[in-house]
Amino acid sequence: MLKRILVLTAVFFISVSSVALAKEKVVLSYVEWAETVVSTHVVKKILEDMDYEVEIISASSAAMWSGDVDGFTGAWLPETHAFYLKEYKDDIEIVGKILDGAKIGLAVPEYVDIDSIEDLRENSALFDDKIIGIDPGSGIMRLAEKAVKEYSLESYELLPSSGPIMAAMLKDKMEDKKPVVVTVWTPHWVFSKWDLKYLKDPKNVFGDNEYVAAVSRKGLKKEKPEVYKVLKNFNWSIEDCRQVMLEAEKTTAEKAAEKWVSNNQYKIKKWTD
Repeated sequence: MLKRILVLTAVFFISVSSVALAKEKVVLSYVEWAETVVSTHVVKKILEDMDYEVEIISASSAAMWSGDVDGFTGAWLPETHAFYLKEYKDDIEIVGKILDGAKIGLAVPEYVDIDSIEDLRENSALFDDKIIGIDPGSGIMRLAEKAVKEYSLESYELLPSSGPIMAAMLKDKMEDKKPVVVTVWTPHWVFSKWDLKYLKDPKNVFGDNEYVAAVSRKGLKKEKPEVYKVLKNFNWSIEDCRQVMLEAEKTTAEKAAEKWVSNNQYKIKKWTD
């Protein structure tokens, strides 16, 4: 009888210990954009160091905004993602500004002798009548579609792809010194690797400088206040972001984020205290 009681007591304490040791789970989503990938991994690493279990999910722009996860770090405002903010405003909360001075537009290599989107109309053959795009339905693609209409570029085909595919196609063209026009944004590691220039946008289709923000689902502040605090306080410079992106190209986004977090504990302490 005593042996049975001891066994049951041991089982009870093991069960209690297992519950006590279970980590609270956080789910973050992201789109395969270079800066969003690395910022997501940085937040993931910070939260893991705070003893959370963190799952990150690659998603489309619409799915990222839907409010079905705890949060994300890829909201481009006030213009690029205005459509999604309007559609999902009842399900999400703009938590904090991550990065200032963001920009989107069409870009070409410096060796291409045009300077404005207007110049594309008379030089379509130079670019094989193609503009290399990214994710269909993304904010920059919506504005690129608008630019095609506003600048009478109907001869061009706006090719949907993804951030990594766009970068790979740009790489192929740059290595052969061929003309190419791409949808691109700052911060992005391609500007550190190659000499590119944004085409002037006299009709201001792509808007002025933007900022990147963190977003949470409604209710996160009450349910997971520490997670909300990290999303609210996390911010870095374009140079910080660019360094992590370049490191991620050499290794992985996870390793690059770990390195940056390790080297910037004084910043992280301010975000988490």
